[in-house]
Amino acid sequence: MNYDVYWIWMSCGLGAGTPCLDLISYYEWNPYEIYATSHNELFKLDILTKRQVEKLKSFPIEEAQKMYDTALNNGWKVVTPSSEYYPLQLLTIQNLPLVLYVEGDETILTNELMISIVGARKASDYGNGVARALSSAMSSVGFTVVSGGALGIDSSAHKGALDENGATICVLGCGLGTKYLMENKPLRDKIISNGAIITEFPPYYPASRMTFPLRNRIISGMSLGTIVVEAGERSGSLITARLALEQGRDVFAVPGDLVSSSFLGTNNLIRYGAIPVFSPNDILETYRSRYYDKLDNKNRFCDDEVLQRTQKYLTNEETIIAEQKAEQPKPELREEKVKKEAPAYLTENARRIYDFLGIEPVHIDEIISACGLTTEKTLSAITELEIYGLVTQHSGRRYTINTD
Repeated sequence: MNYDVYWIWMSCGLGAGTPCLDLISYYEWNPYEIYATSHNELFKLDILTKRQVEKLKSFPIEEAQKMYDTALNNGWKVVTPSSEYYPLQLLTIQNLPLVLYVEGDETILTNELMISIVGARKASDYGNGVARALSSAMSSVGFTVVSGGALGIDSSAHKGALDENGATICVLGCGLGTKYLMENKPLRDKIISNGAIITEFPPYYPASRMTFPLRNRIISGMSLGTIVVEAGERSGSLITARLALEQGRDVFAVPGDLVSSSFLGTNNLIRYGAIPVFSPNDILETYRSRYYDKLDNKNRFCDDEVLQRTQKYLTNEETIIAEQKAEQPKPELREEKVKKEAPAYLTENARRIYDFLGIEPVHIDEIISACGLTTEKTLSAITELEIYGLVTQHSGRRYTINTD
């Protein structure tokens, strides 16, 4: 049996995010030895809990083999800690992913110069422009840009690297082959052609509220540092920043509008010690001495580098409009739109809201009243539906179902 199958067995048996560095180090990075070790012997090591050992030992190796075969049959690569392509930075974190499914060029995972750029999904023009400017600048000197493939800052970060014909990595919070955020599929296709899409989740594994925080530890863990461009007080990007600090990585933040709630998170990061970014030089100088020989360009950027690059993106309206048209499917005529049956994987609350919504915008208060849920449960369920790309938020906190 292929060695990688045992890594998949461990990944599924323990579950994503389980601290297991001590365990695999004890067995000298040999997953087969862990598979061959008895239940009692594993428990006596006092590394895993009894429940974790039981869960691991009860996972069928045949299921792991099926996942391996599914990946290869689709042309996806399987990269494990035993592979020469496994990111070196990830080998140092306690809850390292035991398998990475890769679509694209797995060789770029070996680049030691990786920087992650994250931020709000509903970002301002300013935030998107700065994210793209910083990404293109860092890509131009040899950095691989890592982000999460979401709308907003993530997309701008990937685009910035692609502008320089540089490498970029998209880390998904779902399995390859999953129909997630289809409006961003054209961008992901470009990433595959000039980088890679990776995930630790098995093929076709659905996205959920739990998978994205787990995904974030990979984004921060494989990078030397994380740049937060635009984030509100409760932005998920702050989770990535916190994880970066826990992993001993650098955290950078772009200063924002003092009176805008969209920048409360980033401004607070600076307040509590994050490195403020006014120029690509603030990032470059952090790594110049350590990685001087690996940098493509040994010179500093000009003082107004961000301004120049950002203005190019903000003022080039024709390019922006063309991209939007290319990346968004043409909407169908209203009379042709048909509501799809609620997916089986939805939670009960999300299903209730999905069944209630239609193609006409409905205000959040009406949803709460009609579905008989608390405000907190309603917002949580709507977030779930947004993650799956099943609903769209309109102005005035109104929502419709997606029919594409």
